[in-house]
Amino acid sequence: MTSSLIRGRPRRAHAHIPARVLHALLGALVGVAWLVLPGTASGGAVAGGPHRPVAGALGQREDRGTHTTDLVLPMIAVAAAGVLASYGFWRRRRRTTGRTTPGGAPVTTGEPPDEELDERARDALVHADDWVRVSSEELAFAEARFEEAGAPEEFQDVRRAVREAGTELAAAFHIRWQYEHGVPEEGASRRHALAGIVGRCEEAGRLLDVRAAALDTLRGLEEGPGGGLGAALAVAEGRFRGLTARTGGADAALAELAERHAPTASAPAVGNIEQAKDRLVFATTRLNLARQAADAGDVGRAASRLRAAEGAIAQAEVLIDGVERLREDLAAAAELVPAALTGAETEIAGARQALDGRPSAHPDITPGELRARTGHADVVLAGVRQELASGRPYDPLGLLRRIVRAVAPVAAGRAGVLPAAAALCARAAVAGADDVVATHRAVVGRGARTRLAEARRRGGTENLDDLVAADELAEEARDLADQDLRLHGHPPEPTPDQTAAFLGGLLPHPPSYGGPRTSDRRREADEPR
Repeated sequence: MTSSLIRGRPRRAHAHIPARVLHALLGALVGVAWLVLPGTASGGAVAGGPHRPVAGALGQREDRGTHTTDLVLPMIAVAAAGVLASYGFWRRRRRTTGRTTPGGAPVTTGEPPDEELDERARDALVHADDWVRVSSEELAFAEARFEEAGAPEEFQDVRRAVREAGTELAAAFHIRWQYEHGVPEEGASRRHALAGIVGRCEEAGRLLDVRAAALDTLRGLEEGPGGGLGAALAVAEGRFRGLTARTGGADAALAELAERHAPTASAPAVGNIEQAKDRLVFATTRLNLARQAADAGDVGRAASRLRAAEGAIAQAEVLIDGVERLREDLAAAAELVPAALTGAETEIAGARQALDGRPSAHPDITPGELRARTGHADVVLAGVRQELASGRPYDPLGLLRRIVRAVAPVAAGRAGVLPAAAALCARAAVAGADDVVATHRAVVGRGARTRLAEARRRGGTENLDDLVAADELAEEARDLADQDLRLHGHPPEPTPDQTAAFLGGLLPHPPSYGGPRTSDRRREADEPR
């Protein structure tokens, strides 16, 4: 924002021009006077010559000798006045052309460059995604308090705000996806697209900000240990104990998957248990500090530390859920592989009939292209059958993904099993990528989040091509998130208490439900002791 001093400068600047002109004229007059006065004095001496001829002659020689010397200083004065006037005019022009306030409006448009607007759009997407994620996490803890008695009516407005903010965010991500693929094409339209991204992200934040105070009232954390704060601590501690108990089972499940299947099958969840334990260590520390602050009557600090613990617990739950979900997805994929193979063979047979002259379901594909796609699908299916027959451990999701991607280019909807197989692959890939973003959001950038959002959008359809694209985009999002994590995610020699904070984006000053104005309203007054 422009300060009042800068805003007032253009009005006063006009007064400097007459002053500088006046200074220049005065300097010039002084110089002229200096030139004229010595000549006048010399003329008076010559006029007295008839009475003293010798002295007059000497005076004329002295006048001629001193006249040149007297010219030096006036010339310097005139030159100095001109230099000062030119310098003042140059400074005035420089301020006018370089200013972006109303006084400089004729020179600049005030619009940010394309690169700056693009950077603002990227940052807005990341911030808005974090606001929605954190708000959803806190809302889940708030609702758990009323799980048995039922949430009050006011919760509906808070839930609606989160849904609407998510809708705005999804639209912003889709605009970004189109923008990155050249839509729209015109320069002005592309700037409007970037401005639309920023606007939708700001609207998402505004929706959350509006309901932040209502959620605070519903949670009642300011009521102290005997009220809302005590109930919230009990909920968080209960979820903490439940996750601690589940950690051992998830660890055993991951070890079982590693023995039963190929290494690629369990790769998406490798490291989940260790990271979950890190976050539970972080959570138990913050819960203890929250209890201590509550007992000391420092309700504000207790609430802040509680929110930090809730964030760590939520991320630990994501990591443990990821292991259990992967086990279920691999079991479902193993059951679906034989049916998918049969369906794929049906699709290939239909494509061959089209090559023999029968009506084709792909009129836009040339016979040569269809023949090439069919041949490729045959090769892939032969490899899948060979891997199944080898008796070695295999990756069920990986095999299912290979079948779907190979046959989708020639599929005509003859086998309904292929869309189901594609949906399973897409759902697993989207969930895995989302887990990485949720648990490492401090370092995951716009690229991974944009692809994840587009994968989620396409994965919500029943179209085979969209489901395949969703699976591919989710894998790209996962790769980009892992790349961001390798580049920025590991601090040097973290302490056990800091590990979760650095890797998961959990800060000593935790964010909470809300947008840009309210998401950090619960900051602690100082660092945890």
